[in-house]
Formats: sequence, structure tokens, C-alpha cells
Amino acid sequence: MKHDEMTVEPAPWWKHGLVWLVIAGPACVAVAGAYTTWLAVSHPDPVLAADYYRRGIEINKTLRERDKANVPALQGRNHALTPVEP
Repeated sequence: MKHDEMTVEPAPWWKHGLVWLVIAGPACVAVAGAYTTWLAVSHPDPVLAADYYRRGIEINKTLRERDKANVPALQGRNHALTPVEP
């Protein structure tokens, strides 16, 4: 046999699985980046109100008063004469 008869033609690059594995990683990252960009642009974060801190304090006062009204009976009886917090 001649040396030319034993040589095998290599397969084209697209027929090797490892090539597609190497291409798939960056392709997935590019698709995920495009989706994240679209998501960030189409759903912007809401703008906070200028007095958000004052509103939060008022909400906390309301919740604290509501929680005081719902204490267990024994605890409510024992602290009925306790001074109100400022």
C-alpha cells in the first residue's frame, strides 16, 4: 500500500462536536445579555417619592399602633397603665 491510500481526509469543522461546544458558551452569554438589556430597558425601576423617609416613619407608627391593639389579653392587661412611647 502506498502512503496516500492510508491518509484520511479530516472532517469539516462543523462536524466536530467540540467546536459547537466552544461556540455555544459565548452564544448563550450573548443571548442572555441581550435579554437582560431588553428587560432593563422595558421595565425601569420606579422613582422614589421625595418624602419617602417621612412616609416610612408614618407607616411604622401606624403598624406599631395596630400591633399594640392586637396584643394578647394577659400582656394587654399587665401593660394597660404603661406610659405611651413618645
